[in-house]
Amino acid sequence: MTTTLRPTEPLQRNADGTRSRRYRICVNGRPVGAVHLGTHPVFGDAVARLLDLRVEEPDRRRGRGTVAALAAEEVVRGWGCRRIEATVPADAGTALRLTTALGYVVRNRNMDKRLGAVAPPLPEGSAGRPMTEEEFGPWLAEGKDHYAQSWIARGVPQDEARAKAEKDYARLLPEGLATPGTLISVLEHRGAPVGTLWLALREDGAFVYNVLVDAAHRGHGHGRSLMLLAEAQAVAAGQHTIGLNVFAGNTPAERLYESLGYATTQYSLYKQLV
Repeated sequence: MTTTLRPTEPLQRNADGTRSRRYRICVNGRPVGAVHLGTHPVFGDAVARLLDLRVEEPDRRRGRGTVAALAAEEVVRGWGCRRIEATVPADAGTALRLTTALGYVVRNRNMDKRLGAVAPPLPEGSAGRPMTEEEFGPWLAEGKDHYAQSWIARGVPQDEARAKAEKDYARLLPEGLATPGTLISVLEHRGAPVGTLWLALREDGAFVYNVLVDAAHRGHGHGRSLMLLAEAQAVAAGQHTIGLNVFAGNTPAERLYESLGYATTQYSLYKQLV
């Protein structure tokens, strides 16, 4: 049997500058599913996204998805893409196994937690306070660099990673410390600054964008204190859930979040196209 992709629409030029196209998965001409491909709104036309891949129930577990995913790679190679990315819900075990079997690598995952009505207490001697304008400049520069390095370490070229860091920080902090719905805090322990927290209060719940313990104070539980501070601020703001993103390979952070009751909701994966 021959599995092919057949376009169901012309190549789309989208308002955000990306390209995209939908395809039908066919086996000997018989439709069995669909694929949706696009390019990346941040990384540009050199990076493709596998936006959707679905095989109808009667044709699952027959290798249709594998062949369709490989055919999709050939399509985006023809677009000039050198990398392809995909997101997979945490409860879609089959999709995660398929992508990793095809050579996709988990880059990061989203996690979230349901909050209670009472804010958790911070350890004795620890307290949070708003970041000052004098502290903001150095924090911003360090945050951008650390964020870019996280992407570089996971397959993103340096120029793309730094451009993404600049774009993301500009989008999320257009007014700096005064950005609406944004809390940037310094954690102090017995009067000494030991770390920082960036929390956003969004319509769909609170989100932790950055947690950083100063190098000289690591290994003393301050990362946990910062996460407890995030939960306390979220509860005080009337939020019911809190989420975050963690890069794969950051084992201490992953273990910390899991120990605090965070659960994975989505995996983000990538594959270099050679």
